[in-house]
Amino acid sequence: MKKNNKRSSAGFFMTMLCLFFCTDKLHAQVNFLLKADNYKAFIDQFNRDDDELYKEHFPNDSAWGFLRDNMPLLDCPDQNIERTYYFRWWTYRKHIKLTPDGYVITEFLPQVPWSGKYNTISCPLGQHFYEGRWLKDTKYLNDNAVFWLQKGGDLHSYSNWFADALWANYEVSHDARAITKLLPDLVKSYRQWETGKIQGGKFTGKNPDGLFSSIDDRDGMEMSIGGSGERPTINSYMYGDAIAIAKIAHLKGDIATAKIFTQKADSLRTLILSKLWDKKDSFFKVLPFDQTQLVAVKEIMGYTPWYFNIPTQGAGYEQAWSYIKSTKGFYAPYGLTSAGQDAPGFKLAYTGHECQWNGPSWPFSTSVTLTALANVLNNYSQDVVSPADYFKQLAIYAGAQQRVTADDKTLPWIDEVLNPYTGDWISRTILERAGWQKGAGGRERGKDYNHSTFCDLVISGLIGLRPQSDNTVIINPLIPPNTWNWFCLDNVSYHGKTLTIVYDKFGTKYHKGKGLMCFINGKLMAHAERLQKISFELK
Repeated sequence: MKKNNKRSSAGFFMTMLCLFFCTDKLHAQVNFLLKADNYKAFIDQFNRDDDELYKEHFPNDSAWGFLRDNMPLLDCPDQNIERTYYFRWWTYRKHIKLTPDGYVITEFLPQVPWSGKYNTISCPLGQHFYEGRWLKDTKYLNDNAVFWLQKGGDLHSYSNWFADALWANYEVSHDARAITKLLPDLVKSYRQWETGKIQGGKFTGKNPDGLFSSIDDRDGMEMSIGGSGERPTINSYMYGDAIAIAKIAHLKGDIATAKIFTQKADSLRTLILSKLWDKKDSFFKVLPFDQTQLVAVKEIMGYTPWYFNIPTQGAGYEQAWSYIKSTKGFYAPYGLTSAGQDAPGFKLAYTGHECQWNGPSWPFSTSVTLTALANVLNNYSQDVVSPADYFKQLAIYAGAQQRVTADDKTLPWIDEVLNPYTGDWISRTILERAGWQKGAGGRERGKDYNHSTFCDLVISGLIGLRPQSDNTVIINPLIPPNTWNWFCLDNVSYHGKTLTIVYDKFGTKYHKGKGLMCFINGKLMAHAERLQKISFELK
């Protein structure tokens, strides 16, 4: 009995010790201002309205528990943006899949024949990491990263910006070990891109002139007007990855590798600016296979270089952004078009292939463009676009994420190809008319499509938390003056701490003071009287 009592006492002591540390950890992560249960109604409603055809590791009946513990909380006066924010976390959760090789993130919920192991597809990898980096538990993306490099992910089937996305994740998690251990695999992967291969009868990879070529389909951009060749997409991705690998190498102390990849990035940047920029049209364009002239069409992928801050300051490149405000360019009531509306070949088709990048709006391209626009507004001195343009496009993007049912019920919805004039999901309409047989993938193939970001656009763009690799916190809201009188982003995991960002114009909403404030684990660290850029060092 005494022996058992000793064991019981020891067990009790260990239990209490665990509870002490676990409770301390929970207190460090507790929401400072917002109560999670106040937003549960969103998730409950999404669940009630959902036809849950495909289930993964966190089905609807456990969605709230996962989201409550992992997502940052948003409180804002724009109900459309707020609802869409929670809706996109709700859909992202559906794509977290537990496999024998750990967690992976999927693009489609049903199995599609062009996917790789575990129904994974490399095309939206960058989007998955930029969005998922704000989840409190880092194991999902850490597992996913290892899968793609070491456990059978087909990383080179589609172009992507995987290394850059890993670095973006690091800027939030600050987990150096998780990223530096992957450096040899990232170097090997980059060199495989350089070696290239034959796709669609054409060489895709690094060409003798130093630029990379790709098939538009392998960019996830089927039927694009500009077609295949040396495209702004793949070349921007390879630049972003080279920069990221150089940074990871510096972090690891591998100066030789850092130097090699910095040189690769510098060379590629020079080539993008000199060979893919059309001075007459003020836009980045495709240089087709075996051609010496750029295509005569502006496509929204021409904004991709700003996703990686490639264009230099003061050289006139920012003029390209005037096209997002023009109805002859990309502006449309339900979202940015994939090609300029005045372009020969622009069309919206309900026949033929269900995915066409020759006019319709795609969430993939919209989220890339808005991330790029946030970079312009944060990193460039220019007068072509303003925070009002970002706010307007984000609001349009949020409003487009819905579907009106046959009985006139409006549901939050994210799918594949969008009619920019009516808000109809073109792919869904085509596939439904074909009895869900065309295109493969089964019923509601594109429902809850995980090929874009939204929550990251709110956090790093609209609210303006700009992730950094050092201990700096930078907040630069892109909310136009006199638009919102209050907002709060709470329970944000950043560098191992919990951030709360608050704006309260009159001090009467949250009762923590007037103006823009940032709290770390509940302690006020920065304050400004109005909406403006603020920065400080984490301690």
